[in-house]
Amino acid sequence: MARPFRFGVNLMSPAPAGEWRAKCRRAEELGYDVILAPDHLGMPAPFPALVAAAEATERPRLGTFVLNAGFWNPALLAREVATTDALTDGRLELGLGTGYVQAEHETAGLPWGSPGERVDHLRRTVEELERLLGSEDQQPQPVQKRVPLLIGANGDRMLRLTAEHADIAAFTGARARDGGVLEPLAAEELDERVALYRKLAAGRAEPAELNLLIQIVIVTDDPGAAIQPWLSRIPHLTEQQVLELPIVLVGTLDDIVEHVRAQRDRFGFSYLTVLEPNMEVFAPVVARLRET
Repeated sequence: MARPFRFGVNLMSPAPAGEWRAKCRRAEELGYDVILAPDHLGMPAPFPALVAAAEATERPRLGTFVLNAGFWNPALLAREVATTDALTDGRLELGLGTGYVQAEHETAGLPWGSPGERVDHLRRTVEELERLLGSEDQQPQPVQKRVPLLIGANGDRMLRLTAEHADIAAFTGARARDGGVLEPLAAEELDERVALYRKLAAGRAEPAELNLLIQIVIVTDDPGAAIQPWLSRIPHLTEQQVLELPIVLVGTLDDIVEHVRAQRDRFGFSYLTVLEPNMEVFAPVVARLRET
């Protein structure tokens, strides 16, 4: 039986208190299940942003999507997680990743490291967080017995870490290139990544929820014309190849709804995240999928 859909929106634009709370309330009104905050310089600091979101809303979960592990010391992060979980009445979901933008680490005066070193640091962070947050000696204490852990992954070692520790396996649908550029994965490539994850997670007592970050959402009767402004950003792909990317939803409302259902059947993605600019346009899709 397919897992029910959940929908999240990643709120990326800084805003004064009133505007921030208003867009969080709007996300709740539109039916989103999770309000998320990223961890990039120039965007809102994730933990205070989520506490403010909790004060403005009643139903949605609140999550980081995702923290750059290199920005965080595990002991200090455990304090932030526990405090935020308490201040949001146990609505927190913790998302972690290695980070993929070297310039942000350099600006912050933090080491960047090789890909292997960044994965090693993330593993140490995950394991230490589990130890600290699971200890009765930890102060402050989170409200939840276990704060759900999401890990954003694509590479083999990251998928293994995700299979071992994450409650939510988040697939970026892209690979990171030099300079923090993300190169989207074709459906066949994503098939292979999901298949590897499932193999690595075969021994789990409880299956993880599978998440996909959607990059482009356009409701239109003319997909070819609508996708034209994006083609220059992905010059190695044809128009049809872009339209077939798993992280792209372009077409009529009926087409997009059916495509989302098909991707859940094919890959297992029941938790979809969209970016803030797509919050309103994706809302009718959320509403339609709530009906089934």
